[in-house]
Amino acid sequence: MTVQQNISKSSNLLFDSIVALVEKARSKAAIFLNAESTLLYWSIGSFIQTELKQKGEIIYGKQILVTLSQQLTLRFGKGFSYSALTRMVKVAECFKEENIATLSQHLSWSHLIELAGIENDAKKMFYAQLAINHKWNIRVLRNEIDAMLFERTSIAAMPERVIAESLRTLEYKNEFIPELVFKNTYLLDFLNLPTKYSERELENALISNIEQFILELGTGFAFLERQKRISIDTIDYHLDLLFFHRKLKRLVAIDLKLGKFKPEHKAQMELYLRWLQKNEMQEGELKPIGLLLCSEGNTEHIELLMLDEKEIKVAQYLTELPSKEWFADKLHRAKEIAKSQSHANKEKQ
Repeated sequence: MTVQQNISKSSNLLFDSIVALVEKARSKAAIFLNAESTLLYWSIGSFIQTELKQKGEIIYGKQILVTLSQQLTLRFGKGFSYSALTRMVKVAECFKEENIATLSQHLSWSHLIELAGIENDAKKMFYAQLAINHKWNIRVLRNEIDAMLFERTSIAAMPERVIAESLRTLEYKNEFIPELVFKNTYLLDFLNLPTKYSERELENALISNIEQFILELGTGFAFLERQKRISIDTIDYHLDLLFFHRKLKRLVAIDLKLGKFKPEHKAQMELYLRWLQKNEMQEGELKPIGLLLCSEGNTEHIELLMLDEKEIKVAQYLTELPSKEWFADKLHRAKEIAKSQSHANKEKQ
């Protein structure tokens, strides 16, 4: 190797290392600037809100903000329009000071504006925590809200206290519970199935659209096998789909069913899960978990039969997109059933 080649090699190594250092520093600076900007906007909104309340000038708030916007724009330029100031006040109303300090380290101001439009606190923190954990950009966050992810996730039917505890566990320990992963309704409108189809046709369509199916299942799912053979006492059974979930550290057995959930579906899945636990579970993994995907919903039947079931989830899949009201009504009915069962259990104790 010539002297010039040695010089070039050394120079290239230095260049690559310095580029890495600069990009790392810029990334840190961007995060710092984002956090500082977010805290500044929140502080402005909080100050405006407090001052208007203390001075009893809420009824003149709009006129005051219009004038204030003009003054700030003259002094600092862009970024202080009337709509920008109202968003600052809205975000300040929605997030407490102790929450904003943490959120600003992970989410942009645009994220917080989007979250501020959600009235329900449990729902709001659900999206905030998942956006942090999954590193959603603002476009993904909007899509998930629009697709009613919260209403479709199993945890939505639980009491707000349980939701809050689960989100705190995710925040501080980075631990998911199955109810944060599995949905009560899955949208498979990308399959283009005919009006009448068989379970095998459904499975084939899912395999042909495996990427979209995994996206609908959610972050962390990895596809392992279809028609997994399970041999017990010389009898061969076949599990439709086998996945692994990285966050849960569990094998996920998925069985597809046409029609409504039936008690025998649960017994069959229990058999599959015990076999997987004995023959497929590896060191460091938790017990396998099952998902029964049914084409029709029978919420009360499922709630009564699966009340204490932790290892088997039942969900409905839809091949056509329903209205948002449909999802809201389904969640409402699930909450009512869960509430009545909770009261019944307390009376027995």
